[in-house]
Amino acid sequence: MNCNSLRDELLDLATGVPGSGEAEAHLRACAGCREQLAGLRATMSAMDEWVVPEPSPYFDTRLQARLREEQEKQGEPQGIFAWLRRPAFAGAGIAALVIGASITMFQGRHGNGNQGTPQAVTAASGTAVGDLQYLDSHADLLTDFDLLDDMDNDSRTYEQ
Repeated sequence: MNCNSLRDELLDLATGVPGSGEAEAHLRACAGCREQLAGLRATMSAMDEWVVPEPSPYFDTRLQARLREEQEKQGEPQGIFAWLRRPAFAGAGIAALVIGASITMFQGRHGNGNQGTPQAVTAASGTAVGDLQYLDSHADLLTDFDLLDDMDNDSRTYEQ
């Protein structure tokens, strides 16, 4: 048995559980493992002798009172708008409102007179945007397939 495999059994040996014959033989041969076992046993005995101190009889009462005092001192508001009392959040909210109002006012003054409605953009014919605008403006004609069929028949008569 080597030192690494004995480490798994050291805690059991320190608590008094009998180990395997190989573990006992390794402990007799290895001084480092014997020292580790002695240290574990000393730690276990010190923990057995340790007495937990009892808190004072009014510990819980004083702790609760102190917690209430700290909460009142911090003045943490309770509610849905509690975050507004924090300066960073309040400043960010005010900045967002000011920027939004400025953009709205800027669009109203410098728009096309339609109170902020976007201006129509005409694209050159033959481009994708121009073709889409043409289809959109002539949708009522293009949905009438009978008219297209008539145009197709007329083109065939001219070809012959």
